[in-house]
Amino acid sequence: MMAKRKISLNELSQKVGITNVNLSILKTGKAKGIRFETLAAICKALDCQPGDILEFTANVSEKSE
Repeated sequence: MMAKRKISLNELSQKVGITNVNLSILKTGKAKGIRFETLAAICKALDCQPGDILEFTANVSEKSE
């Protein structure tokens, strides 16, 4: 979505108000969670819906149940 909107990580970080490091963690999928406030700010900055930037994947422990 960032590429579609032609926005850099630094620019998005400034618009959303979180650090580049934290935004990078979200971007790479290494985050364990995200605050709704942060998600809303990212969606506002990118003019998109949460489903445009999020993907559900089951945890390993959930797959074995």
